[in-house]
Amino acid sequence: MMHCTLAAATHEPAALLAAELAEIAPDGLERVFYSDNGSTSVEVALKMAFQYWQQNGRPARTRFLALPGAYHGDTLGAMSAGAVDAFSSVFRPLMFEVHRPPEVPERSWGAIFEELFALVRRDSDQIAAVIVEPLVQGAAGMRMYPTELLAALREETERAGTFLIADEVFTGFGRTGSFWACDQAGVTPDLLCTAKGLSGGMLPFAATLATERIYDGFRGDKRRALMHGHTFCGNPLGAAVAREVLAIYRDEQVLETAKSKAALLARRIENMREIAGVSAPRALGMCAAFEVGARGYMGTIGWEIAETALELGAHLRPLGNTVYLVPPLNIEDADLERLLDIVRESTERVLRSAQ
Repeated sequence: MMHCTLAAATHEPAALLAAELAEIAPDGLERVFYSDNGSTSVEVALKMAFQYWQQNGRPARTRFLALPGAYHGDTLGAMSAGAVDAFSSVFRPLMFEVHRPPEVPERSWGAIFEELFALVRRDSDQIAAVIVEPLVQGAAGMRMYPTELLAALREETERAGTFLIADEVFTGFGRTGSFWACDQAGVTPDLLCTAKGLSGGMLPFAATLATERIYDGFRGDKRRALMHGHTFCGNPLGAAVAREVLAIYRDEQVLETAKSKAALLARRIENMREIAGVSAPRALGMCAAFEVGARGYMGTIGWEIAETALELGAHLRPLGNTVYLVPPLNIEDADLERLLDIVRESTERVLRSAQ
């Protein structure tokens, strides 16, 4: 079938894909709810967490916590969970409040998480879930934090008896080195959001993975069903493509072959600090970044570097003065070397001319 809506019907590709996702997910994520993009996978997770508590004896749990600098998508709920004003400020009157530690420049990740833990402990009876991008905050400027803090957050949410939502839309499918970023911290969230790599970028397709506990919280009559459903959720073509993506990861050992590429990427990005004007080079898996000026979306130096790189044959998309690279995990070594050569040359040209 080209199409079959998942409403009182199902189809083989969706069923088989759900089983395969549960197999590769962090232990305990056994249920799959399909949607069509990353923002919606987050929206679904927020709705699941909220509705679960409303109909399972804890209706006061209506609040969400998140990190400063978070970005979770462009639908209203996802924007509410996010904190990147450049994307969301015009829509603030339509959004619900999400609590988070304040954004304080140069404050350590340890201090940020300690304040987040304090919010969890203080208001545990009111918190529906804590949502984070595990290990890497993409849109905030490829900001990276230690695995120990994610593990500690999992412990705090478990003690508080509330849910942890891992937004793995960007970090999943090997981007950080392991299949899921959560794997590096050895944690299983209650809800995990995935898209992007799920269909190899070929089709709009997404999923929200949940524990059996959350799934059981929606059993009963129709009034207890999750109040969400789109026409193209779990469509057969998208599910078939996603299954092929998983097969490629297995058959071509994508994560294993990416290790040497990630090491090369990390080494070359670290060497960028040799250039006057470059700061904070960092890398995790096939994700790397460095700064060429004050952080923020209004910075222009990163865009000057991008324009020069385009002339040399590479397309970059900086976050203001944050220049970052997220090459395909299976990029040819020669292409990766050429990309890194262009990034270095374009950065040197722009920063040299600015002196």
